[in-house]
Amino acid sequence: MIGHTETIEEFLAQHAADVEKAIREAAATEIMPRFRTLAAHEVDQKAGPHDLVTDADRLAERYLTEVLGTLLPGSVVVGEEAVHADPDVYEAIQGDTPVWIVDPVDGTRQFVGGDTGFCTLVALARHGELLASWTYAPARDQLATAVRGGGAHLDGVRLRAGTPDAGRDLRVATSHPDYTTDAQKRVLHTLSVDGIAPRPCGSAGLEYLAVARGELDATAFSWEAAWDHAAGLLLVEEAGGAQLTVSGEPFRITGGNALPFTAARDAATAERIRTLLTGAY
Repeated sequence: MIGHTETIEEFLAQHAADVEKAIREAAATEIMPRFRTLAAHEVDQKAGPHDLVTDADRLAERYLTEVLGTLLPGSVVVGEEAVHADPDVYEAIQGDTPVWIVDPVDGTRQFVGGDTGFCTLVALARHGELLASWTYAPARDQLATAVRGGGAHLDGVRLRAGTPDAGRDLRVATSHPDYTTDAQKRVLHTLSVDGIAPRPCGSAGLEYLAVARGELDATAFSWEAAWDHAAGLLLVEEAGGAQLTVSGEPFRITGGNALPFTAARDAATAERIRTLLTGAY
């Protein structure tokens, strides 16, 4: 447990392994036992047929809320399901206290469908600045971590996003059509040009991991829920990547961003995607 005189940096140096343990245990206890075994009564809709929530989401978030709050007394947990129940919870991201930003199952639709493309996302932030993140894909047994100024790692191996190969179409994951308005679709359609190979995204967290690994060149997302982006944005940045909103400013987890925004393997790619996206305005 953190002492009263410890800084966040000291907390991370001493307790990052405890955070990792909590995430793995949440997945082992609440998520994986339900993978490919969900009953109909364990799956509900929130905003519509594509916006799903399961008992695994709720129970894993409850588990992480209890453990993370104990590890870092005085911190606040902002989880996707807690915000769905009480939108005012989201305001803690803008406060002065340390905030854990949690998406218990990112890629719930994939989870419900029995696909391994889902993950648990946890980020630690303060004053709107991302300090550390964890991206755990339990069905694939992959854990990616990032610490501000300390690099990004996948299963202990340093991640470097690198640069796209010259002469090859840029591979870009975009907001899925099922979750976008007609106006958002028109903006994202500006990427349907020579030299760009867009496709709908799956789990946002795993798309960010793909960018950090150099397997995907960029993302283009049109929503700003912090639990979907916080962990991945720090992962990409610490792997050497870059991110920009259409206004040319960095994405802020506190909100109020000009959308859409991109995260890319390098600054030149981020600027290229941003320039194309501004063509719709």
